[in-house]
Amino acid sequence: MLTVYLICFVLGFVLSLLAAMTGLGRVHFGHIHFGHAHVHTHTHAHANAAGQLSALNGFTLPAFLCWFGGTGYLLYRYTSVFAPVVLFVAMLSGLVGAGILYVVLFKLLLPRERVMLAEETRMDGVVARVSDEIRAGGTGEILFSQSDARRSAAARSEAGIPIPRGTEVVVLRYAQGIAYVSPLDDLMRQALPESNPNL
Repeated sequence: MLTVYLICFVLGFVLSLLAAMTGLGRVHFGHIHFGHAHVHTHTHAHANAAGQLSALNGFTLPAFLCWFGGTGYLLYRYTSVFAPVVLFVAMLSGLVGAGILYVVLFKLLLPRERVMLAEETRMDGVVARVSDEIRAGGTGEILFSQSDARRSAAARSEAGIPIPRGTEVVVLRYAQGIAYVSPLDDLMRQALPESNPNL
C-alpha cells in the first residue's frame, strides 16, 4: 500500500502541474464537457456555466490523488494506525483537498472572470501621467487607469523630446509594448487654433 500511496501522490502532483500549465484542467468528467471557452463570453454567462461544471475535472481529480496519496503515505509510514483507517483518512483528505480546490476555483474565482473587450484594452487616446521621466529619444514609464485598475507601461515621446515626471500625456499609438505619447498641453495648443481661429 505504501507504493500505491506514493504513486498516487506523485501522479496527482504531476497532473496538477500539467493542469495548471497546459490547460489539462479544462477536461471535465461526468458531463463529457471538454473545455469551457464559452464561459468566457461575458460575466453573466460565465457565472451560469461555472455553476454547471462537473466536480470531477482536470483540476480536482489530480488534487484528490495528490492529497489522498500524500496523506496515506505519511500515515502508513510514520504511524501505527490500522490500514483500513489509513485508507479512510486518506480518502477523506483527498475529498477535502479536491473540494476546497473546486470551491475556490469554480465558485469563487471563475464566476468573477470575464474576457475584456478590445475597446477596454485599447491604448490609443489614453490619458496618463509620466511616472518615470522620458528622456529625449529614451524610454520612461507612464501610469494610467484602465478597466478600474491602475496600470503602467513603458513609454517614449512621439516627438523624441524629453517629458518630465508628472506631466500629463496622451497615448498616440502603442507598438511592441511601448506607448508613444505626447504632452496633453501640447496637443491642446495644437487643437485650439483649428477649432477657433480667433484664439
